[in-house]
Formats: sequence, structure tokens, C-alpha cells
Amino acid sequence: MTSLTPRAEGVLALIGFGLCIPAANWLIGNAGTVCVPLGPCLVPVAPGVMAPSGVLMIGLALVLRDLVQRRLGVGWAAGAVLAGAALSALLAPPALVVASAVAFLLSEMADLGVYTPLQKRGLVLAVAASGAVGLVVDSVVFLWLAFGSLDYLPGQVIGKAWMVLLALPFVHLLRRRDERRGIVPA
Repeated sequence: MTSLTPRAEGVLALIGFGLCIPAANWLIGNAGTVCVPLGPCLVPVAPGVMAPSGVLMIGLALVLRDLVQRRLGVGWAAGAVLAGAALSALLAPPALVVASAVAFLLSEMADLGVYTPLQKRGLVLAVAASGAVGLVVDSVVFLWLAFGSLDYLPGQVIGKAWMVLLALPFVHLLRRRDERRGIVPA
């Protein structure tokens, strides 16, 4: 069985990144163990800690953006962030349009700003650090703009961190495979 080319992997990461946006917007209003009237649907992310359900997809989006940059280059990653913010604004529930688009844009740009200089030091470090910065920016901006409160901040941070942490072993394997193949990131 042949494996995908780095470019094909980048295209798949780009598609996944794009799908995270509508999935997050749908989840926050439709899926959770509890749906707050006039508020988000919530899921447990730690014992006694709840978060709006869209956090899971946003945590994944932070990692996928890094992989888009690794495979396709910073131009593709920046373009994906801008397209993602526009898509987020189009697909978010009306009450969350501004919060969703602004939080997405700022968090993904922060992710890009941290990932880009760190990727030369190590892929796993870059993904972990950029994910950490991006998830905090996204959480604070989204919650404040959407709900005027940071009540769900711990849950937002924990939920997104779970997704970044779950992706790190995959990222490590990807880096090792790239080294064996002599693939230089875009």
C-alpha cells in the first residue's frame, strides 16, 4: 500500500480544518449532555467541569492548521484562517456570528504566530505551544464576545487542550516518518 504524498496530506488537513468550523458551530447549539436555555450545549471535559461542545472541534482545528502549514506552507495556512473566519461567520448561529468569527481569526493567527518560529526547533513542541496559545485566545475571546462572561473558561481551555494532547502522538509519528523519508516541511 502506498502512502499519501505530503501535498495530499496537506489537502486532507485543509479539508479537515474547514470541516471543524461547521462542526463546532453545529455542536455548540445542538449536542451536549446539557443545553442551557439561550446558551450553549455543554459537555463534561473533566470531573465537575463543563464546556460548550464546540471546543472539541476548535482544539482539533488548531492542530490541523499547523499541519496545513507544514504540508502546504504558511500562505495556505494564513488563507485557510481567513477563509475559516469567513465560513465561521456564515455558519455560526446568529447570536454567535461575531464571537465565532473574531475568536477563530484571532486564535488561529496567534497559533500561526507561535507555530511558525518554533517549527524549526521541533514539530511536537511547535504544535503543543501554538495550540496552547491558540486555545486560550479562542476561549477568552469567544466567551467574552458570545456570553459577556468567562464562566466557562476552565472548561473551554481543558476541552481544547484534550484535543491538542490527543493529537500530539500522531504529530510525533508524522515528524518521525518525515525524517525517515527526508521530507522537509513546506
